[in-house]
Order: sequence, then structure tokens, then C-alpha cells
Amino acid sequence: MQDISDPLLPWFFVRSAPGLGNHRFRRLWEAVGPPSAVLSSDAQTLREKANLPEATISYLLGRKVPDDVKMDLDEARKAGASVVTIADDCYPALLRQVPDPPPFLYVYGSLSASSRAVALVGSRSPSGYGLDVSRRMARDLAAAGVTVVSGGARGIDTAAHEGALSGGGRTCAVLGCGLSLVYPAENRDLFEAVAQSGAVVSEFPMNAKPEAWRFPPRNRIISGMSAGVVVVEAAARSGSLITARLAGEQNREVFAVPGSVTSLKSAGTHRLIRQGACLVESAADILEVLEPLFGHLETALGEPLPAPEPSMPPDLTQDEALVYGALEAYPIHVDELCRKVGLSAGVLSGVLLSLELSGLVRQAPGKLFVRGER
Repeated sequence: MQDISDPLLPWFFVRSAPGLGNHRFRRLWEAVGPPSAVLSSDAQTLREKANLPEATISYLLGRKVPDDVKMDLDEARKAGASVVTIADDCYPALLRQVPDPPPFLYVYGSLSASSRAVALVGSRSPSGYGLDVSRRMARDLAAAGVTVVSGGARGIDTAAHEGALSGGGRTCAVLGCGLSLVYPAENRDLFEAVAQSGAVVSEFPMNAKPEAWRFPPRNRIISGMSAGVVVVEAAARSGSLITARLAGEQNREVFAVPGSVTSLKSAGTHRLIRQGACLVESAADILEVLEPLFGHLETALGEPLPAPEPSMPPDLTQDEALVYGALEAYPIHVDELCRKVGLSAGVLSGVLLSLELSGLVRQAPGKLFVRGER
């Protein structure tokens, strides 16, 4: 093998062997040792100790590194990414325990082996309520010394990373593509901030595209790195439910945030609660369950924080204040709003238009209205 003295090249080469997925790599590592030991082994050892297929054994004994494997390692180094192997001390301790841990991770920033990590996931198109809850929970978890893990996607994931950063703590974004790509593109600045306070990681080659099949494996890393997974908002068919299922299979705690019974965006989280997920309303609820595992947290969170109520904007007319006060974090139909405030349809229409022009109210399709985020 060329450049055998390179400590990382054996990892990349062994991982590229045909028929050697993550499960089998783990068994090989446990039976024979790290890749350097594998490359020093003969066929009989690989056959009897590791029970490898003949095609895999032949590939390993050939010791010929494919050009694309060498190029991937070179790309990582040129891009300033580090490669953390399962044998390294900073490899996430909880992830090492799952049945199919990645042999190594590409990393921008710095990983931590600490078990003080909680995943926070949910919808890519959340409600304002979902975004508010995500940011608040992530902020309070980060302030309590917990690493907030999420997937870097639009919606709840982005809010979770932003909340953790606002709490002055660590956060980790696990991507479903290579680190050379920024997906979604609008999160470039966010990922740079995440790498400064924690890590942006991937198990995929540097130039791997964000193809749909990569996201379920990405989700097992999110749950695998974490002591618990919190699902904030998820529809009945949501990728976040895959993360929750994987968390259960990995013996992690599963938490779900309740939402409105009329919101399709919370149908999946409500189903999780019916199936036994722990209902949580604040970071304190999560920490109460995980405290035995975490031990003494750096910062005590104290009592659960109530959901923040937006203050009444100044300079509203009596009718505007009445309507604004009747609006909620979830969209409300104009007919229901009319009944709540007791105004005629014509007067209410004029008030809503005035509030919309002020940015205090947003109209959603279907004559639904919700408070704005000004």
C-alpha cells in the first residue's frame, strides 16, 4: 500500500472494502483490531476471526488503495476538516455503543466524547410555535452544559442550533451529505457558527451529495450521539419519527413536545406520546429524566420555564388590541376569531388588515390568521 505510514489511509482503505458495512467493520475491529492490524493479518485470520467474505479478504490483501479513496482523504485535509476515528478519545462515547457506528467521522470544529448530549429534531416546515419551543429548549439545554445535536436542516433543526448558540453552549450538526457541500445553502453562516462552538459532522465522503437515502443513516448518528431525542413537531409521516424509532432501538430516551390537537404538524409527536414517549414542556423536564446519566450539570436550570407570552404592542386601538390578544401561536380561522372577539365580520376584516400591514399578524391559506414574528 502506498503511504502506509499515513495513520488515516488504512482507515479509509479498510472502510472502502466491498462487503464491509458498518456492522461488519465493528466486528472486524473488535476481533482483529484497528485497520493497521487488519492490514498486517493473513487470510486465515481474517477468515476465522472476522468471518469476512472471500471478496473482502482478497481486496484487503491486495492492499491497493483506489484513487477516489485517496482523493477523499486529500480533500478532507485541504478543506481543513479533521477525521475522528472510532479509536480516538474524542469520538462520541454514546455513538460508539450503537450496533453500527461509523468507523470515522469527518468534522469541522471539535467533537466531545461527553454523554451530555440531547438531540432536538422536528419538521422542516414548522409553525411559529414549533420554532419558539425549539429555540427556547435548545437555549436552556445549552446553558445547562448540554450539547444540542440536530441535523442542520431547515425548520426545527435550524432553530435548535440557533437556540443553542444563543444559550452560549455547544451544538453539533450532523449532515446528510459531505462537508464540502452546504445543504441547505442558506445555512452556511449558521454552520460556520456551529463549528466555532461545537462541530459539523458527517460520515459521508467530502463531496457526497444530499441524496434522500443518506438521511435515515444520518438520523441514526443524531440519535446515537445523544442520551435522548426530543421531537418538537412532526407530521404523521416525518423523518423525525425515524430518528425517534432509532433512538428507541438504541435504548435512548424519547421525548415529545405536545402541540395543538388541530395541528397536522403535531400528529406524529402525539402518536409518539401515545406510544410511550415522555411528554415534555421545557428543558427542565428533559434534564429531570436524564440527570442520573449526566450527573452534576455545570449549571442548574431550576424550575421549568413557562412559554413566553408576547407583550402587547404599543399604540393599538381598542379593537386591534382585542383581536391581537385573541390570536394564538397556532393559526385560527377567521370565523372562530370572529366568535371569540364578538366583532362583526366587516369590522374584524378591517382590523386584521391593519394588523397585517403592521407586521403583527400573518394570514395563512384557508383564511387562517396567526400572530406575526415582528
